[in-house]
Amino acid sequence: MIPFFQWTGLSFEAAWTVSTIAEILLIALPVMLAVALVIYADRKIWAAMALRKGPNVVGPIGILQSFADGLKVFLQETIIPSAANKGLFLIAPIITFTVALMAWAVIPFNSGAVLADINVGLLYILAISSLGVYGVVIAGWSSNSKYPFFSAMRASAQMISYEVSIGFILICVVLWAGSFNLNDIVKAQKDHVWIINGFVANPLLFPVWVMFLISGMAETARAPFDLTEAESELVAGYQTEYSSMAFALYWLGEYANVLLMCTLNATLFWGGYLPPLDIPVLYLVPGLVWLLLKILFFFFIFSWVKATVPRYRYDQLMRLGWKVFLPLSLFFVFAISGYLMATRYGVAA
Repeated sequence: MIPFFQWTGLSFEAAWTVSTIAEILLIALPVMLAVALVIYADRKIWAAMALRKGPNVVGPIGILQSFADGLKVFLQETIIPSAANKGLFLIAPIITFTVALMAWAVIPFNSGAVLADINVGLLYILAISSLGVYGVVIAGWSSNSKYPFFSAMRASAQMISYEVSIGFILICVVLWAGSFNLNDIVKAQKDHVWIINGFVANPLLFPVWVMFLISGMAETARAPFDLTEAESELVAGYQTEYSSMAFALYWLGEYANVLLMCTLNATLFWGGYLPPLDIPVLYLVPGLVWLLLKILFFFFIFSWVKATVPRYRYDQLMRLGWKVFLPLSLFFVFAISGYLMATRYGVAA
C-alpha cells in the first residue's frame, strides 16, 4: 500500500503513515461491523435453541436490530454516580474496547495479509489479552459500589487463573511450529496429518485444543464462566453503574474478544486461512473465506455453549483452572517436548 501512496506524490514517511492508518481502519471497521452482526447472530442462535424467533422486526429478518440498539444507547444520557471516580469511571470502557481491537494487528487473514507480521506475534496477543482485565478492575473500583467491586475481584482472579493454562497451551503450539509468528504457525499446519491442515488432527495436540477452547470461554467471561456479571448475585457485575455509550463499549469489547478467541482457535489449531484438507482445488477459495468460515463455526460453538450449559459456581471455576487445566497443560508441555526431542531433533547422547 505504501507504493500506491508514494505514487500519489507523498514522501515515504507520509506514505507509510497514511498506509498504516488505512490498514488499521481496514481491520478495525470490519471488526466493529462484525461485532454488530454477531450480536444479532448470538441472539438468533439462543432463540432457535429455545424455540423462539429472536430479533425479527428491525430490518429484513431483524438484521438491523444491533444497529438500532447502538443508536438507542448513543442517544441516552451518560449517568455517572456521584461517589464514583469520574476520570477512571470514563476511561475504563475505553481501555476494554481499545485493547480488544489492538490484538487484531498480528492476525494473518491470508498469506502475507497481516498488519504487523512480527516474530513475537503470539507473545503480543498474550500480553494484550492480559491488559483487558484492567478495564474491568478499574470499572469495578471506580464505581464505588460493592457489586461492581466484587465483580472486578472475580474478573482478576478468573483471568489470571486461565491465562496460566493458556500460556502453557501456547507453549505446546510454539514447540511444534517452531515459531512465535502466527503466519509461520499457520504454514506449519499445512499437510500436518495425512492431508489434513491443522494441528487439531494431531493426537497430542487435540486435547490441548479442547483445553484452549474452554479456557478461551473463561478468559472472555462467556457462559458458563460469566461469573463476573452473574445477575443473580452481582446485578450486572462491573457494568452495573454504566449506561449509554460507556455500556455499549463494554459490549463491543466483549464480543470483539470473543471473535478474537474464535480467530485464535482457527489460527493456532485449525489451519487459519488454509483449507481444511490439502487438496489443490480447495486452494481456489480465498484464504480469507476459509478463515471466516472457521471463525463462524467457533462462534456457533460459543453461542451453543452459552445457550445450553448452566453457569459454574465460583469454586468450580477455580478448581477447573488450577486443579485440572494447569496440571494437564503442564503435562502436555513435557509430553510434546519429549516427543519432539525423540523424533524431530533426536535424543542427545
